[in-house]
Amino acid sequence: MSFGSQIAWDDTVLPFQLDRADIRGRIARLDGVLDNVLAQHDYPGPVEALVAEAALLTALIGQTIKLRWKLSLQIRGDGPVRLIATDYYGPTDDGQPARIRAWASYDPEKVDPQAAPFPQIGQGYFAFLIDQGEGTTPYQGITPLSGGSLSACAETYFAQSEQLPTRFQLTFGRSQLPGEREGWRAGGVMLQHMPKASPLVAKDGGSGEAGLLQAEDVLYGDDQENWARANLLLDTVEELELIGPGVQPTELLVRLFHEEVPRVFDAQPVTFGCTCSADKVRQSLSIYSAKDIDTMTTEDGIVTADCQFCGAHYEFDPATLGFEAEGATGEPE
Repeated sequence: MSFGSQIAWDDTVLPFQLDRADIRGRIARLDGVLDNVLAQHDYPGPVEALVAEAALLTALIGQTIKLRWKLSLQIRGDGPVRLIATDYYGPTDDGQPARIRAWASYDPEKVDPQAAPFPQIGQGYFAFLIDQGEGTTPYQGITPLSGGSLSACAETYFAQSEQLPTRFQLTFGRSQLPGEREGWRAGGVMLQHMPKASPLVAKDGGSGEAGLLQAEDVLYGDDQENWARANLLLDTVEELELIGPGVQPTELLVRLFHEEVPRVFDAQPVTFGCTCSADKVRQSLSIYSAKDIDTMTTEDGIVTADCQFCGAHYEFDPATLGFEAEGATGEPE
């Protein structure tokens, strides 16, 4: 597939609502953001695909959080792909872009480049975290890995932990225009049924793997019909409509859901961004003793640290690190 290098709706998330069906949603396009995320590491193909999927999910889910809030997804497993971590930072001010970062930890000797990505995570869990800032207790929700993809895991999370029927339709991959460098493009649609004051929940477990709740388990009456109809319409979306240059997100909404009375809101721009700093590295090392710091010191007499998200490199004098550092109080900064 070949596409133009920059499109007006690249790296944006467009929120919308289907008034007839009582459903809200988002359309996301990640292009330069995804390139920057994946350029930080030379991932094998399956790991690269998992990071791309996780970043796209994070953009779609994160658009709802408030200014200065942080949303994180963590996928942990016992397979060759041990960890996928993403962060979405809400805009610092109205009109500013949100920031996304992501990375993965994996065993390069065990990852099979020819095998499907998701099974290489193994058994584990899908974690959803929201940090509202200093002085608050972060929210955390966890569900087992299930469904055969990260998007299916996210759907299960929302049904199981939030009783919110949710559906994702994603596509992502490399593209190249003749004469230009190869780059990543990703596009996706998220549908979510508006929450009820007192949703009905199946008492004997859900219809998913190991009895986990699914969207159909928390819907009843007209909501079931509306949800089924919206999902059938979403099933007709084509890959090029999600990531190609010829169809604007607003045009796609009209094509898919014109009978559901779609209503759009202001698009949210997103960019690649990291919050690492020397001070934060110092704080993370403040729990170690001088003996521990000594084991981290290189032959050149320095302690080094690299940010897995953005590749930033830090160097420190070991005498200034840990709770026994010169001038340290024993308390984290």
